[in-house]
Amino acid sequence: MTEKQTPFQASSDDAVLQQQYLRALSSFEGIVLSQIDIKNKLGDRLNYSIRTGIIILGAIAFSILVLLLTLSSQVTRISEVVASMNSHFSNISGQMDDVQGYMISMEKQVAVLDSIDGYTGTMEQEIAAIARDMGTMDGTVGAISKRLTAVRENVGNIAVSIDRMHAEVQAMSQDMHHMAKPARSMNKMFPFP
Repeated sequence: MTEKQTPFQASSDDAVLQQQYLRALSSFEGIVLSQIDIKNKLGDRLNYSIRTGIIILGAIAFSILVLLLTLSSQVTRISEVVASMNSHFSNISGQMDDVQGYMISMEKQVAVLDSIDGYTGTMEQEIAAIARDMGTMDGTVGAISKRLTAVRENVGNIAVSIDRMHAEVQAMSQDMHHMAKPARSMNKMFPFP
């Protein structure tokens, strides 16, 4: 069931051949032009892609430059901080030497506490004696307080007596003033030289 293919028979007519040639030439030209157009579009796209890539790479390079500058400034600061920490550590080591000296001195002073313990027993005995003396003094002060109470009562009685005497002296003064009225009036009439 194969169909017999008849080969294409070229027209012998020149006009038909000319038209076929022109058609083939115009289709070839269209194909070439479309390929050139596609190549131009692809070239433009490639140029845009390259420009975009260059811009992106430039932005990345700029950001890397900023990061490097930031890191360099941070490294400078970190080196300054490390130098400061080194000086602080040297100060701390010196202070630790001082603390070690203080600890040695404290150990010596703690060793002296044994001898102080012996003195503490003596001090306790003396404090007990002082406590006994304070008890005696407390009794004496109690007796003095009782006597001062008696003296206070006597002074109160004396004050009452003095108040009475004062009232009597005032009464006498008024009586004397009253009695001296006639003498004053006589003195006004017959003054003494």
